[in-house]
Amino acid sequence: MPFEIGIYSFGELTPDPVSGQVISPQTRIREFIEQAEVADQAGLDVFALGEHHRSDFAISAIPVVLAAMAERTKDIRLSSAVTVLSSEDPVRVHQQFATLDLISGGRAEIIAGRGSYTESFPLFGYDLDLYSELFAEKLELLMAIREQHPLTWRGRHRAPLFDADIAPRPAQDKLPLWVAVGGTTASAARAGSLGLPLALAILGGAVSRYAPLVNLYRESARQAGHDVAALPVSINSPGFVAPTTRAARDISYPYFDRGMLENFHQRGQGFHTPRKAYDAQATLAGGLFVGSPQEIIDKILYQHELFGHQRLLMQLGFGGVPQKHMLKAIELLGTEVAPVVRREIASREASRSTSEVTK
Repeated sequence: MPFEIGIYSFGELTPDPVSGQVISPQTRIREFIEQAEVADQAGLDVFALGEHHRSDFAISAIPVVLAAMAERTKDIRLSSAVTVLSSEDPVRVHQQFATLDLISGGRAEIIAGRGSYTESFPLFGYDLDLYSELFAEKLELLMAIREQHPLTWRGRHRAPLFDADIAPRPAQDKLPLWVAVGGTTASAARAGSLGLPLALAILGGAVSRYAPLVNLYRESARQAGHDVAALPVSINSPGFVAPTTRAARDISYPYFDRGMLENFHQRGQGFHTPRKAYDAQATLAGGLFVGSPQEIIDKILYQHELFGHQRLLMQLGFGGVPQKHMLKAIELLGTEVAPVVRREIASREASRSTSEVTK
């Protein structure tokens, strides 16, 4: 597949680091719709939204917002990032995203994960002690719904299904389903053994330490009999783009720092990110994609040498970077970064194919 570049957001409602004002959920959602329209026009491949169930986030109903985006866009794929499957009903998830797929003309995707925020468990009556068990079973059911219609299925944590008509069916043959992994070897191995694409979150640290995880994912897929070449890997990381290095860091840092303090996991458990640490993570070997277009290009290509991945999703402007800066960053990412990266990676892959043929 051609290399894809997209953006994602959790929809955080973070107090502005200067004024202290908090944007309204209505305004935030309208901004996302405008961002999706600009991203589509700029040639980006994916726009994804994360699910949260707290008052400091604007989005709990991902497919509803993505459906609004679908009516303002033509080509960009629309995805969750992530659907917290452990506390969702897979039948309803499939119905909602299949409906989105019909509205968008076959552009819907699901990135399913366990999620690092846990407020949805008590909200929907799930036992947090079953965190992993619920995800495993519900992922199995969601996969079965994609493959079989009608469906007969039985598990431990929901009523069985007998010859169930789960409708509507999507415009695509089946909904693309990715598994989100935050860095655990067990999760990467499971995604590989199931033969599902991997969405790997890299939120900081040296990116090279994640290479063994990607290798484990592919080896697990190979051992399970799956075609590894047909299983894409996505790297998902925070970042921001501006015309210069200084502008990218100066604009984004105050919002990132405030976002980590206010919105990271449960209230009151966030932390400050020192500016030196932020700048260090924005260097080539660090986990943040913050810089000029050329720096972002260099970093994607550096990581492609490590991971051989097929997609980058950037958590653009975490913490609520103002809309005027976000729209400019989206344009830069789509018009100056993406074309160069696609050409370079296509050239690399063509060279490798030629080398393999001549061996």
